[in-house]
Amino acid sequence: MEKHEEVLISIRQIIRAIDLHSKKLSKESGLTGPQLILMRSIRELGEVTIRQLSTHTNMSQATATTILDRLERNGLVQRIRSQSDKRKVHAHLTEKGIEVLNSAPMPLQQSFINKFQKLEDWEQSLLLSSVQRISSMMNAEDIDVAPVLELGSIVKTE
Repeated sequence: MEKHEEVLISIRQIIRAIDLHSKKLSKESGLTGPQLILMRSIRELGEVTIRQLSTHTNMSQATATTILDRLERNGLVQRIRSQSDKRKVHAHLTEKGIEVLNSAPMPLQQSFINKFQKLEDWEQSLLLSSVQRISSMMNAEDIDVAPVLELGSIVKTE
């Protein structure tokens, strides 16, 4: 088998792993990946505006709003107008939202992050540059896919 075929097979395996995990997530928790990411961000950030959520998750504000609308309809999130600045609306998890989030499976990206962060710096850089090169070669670097696997930076900033 030629090397380019092996690379393409690996890419298809990654896509398949993401798809399978997404189906498992949906079946077990009733949430999509982006919904789970937003809910985890709300829990992490506390009192948060849609703008802050969209920045933190690398989603557009329109996408974050659409997802929040569905989460609110399902009773998992509620929006509360700020008492100090009536122009701002904050997203909060409901009790039901907290329960669903606590029982949801670990996101696929968290497993990846845990393993990635155990690698040496040089190996992290090598993987990053290789994946970026593949993305560029596939003319995919401008395609917005952040909500699926990315939640902020994969490097801890503590």
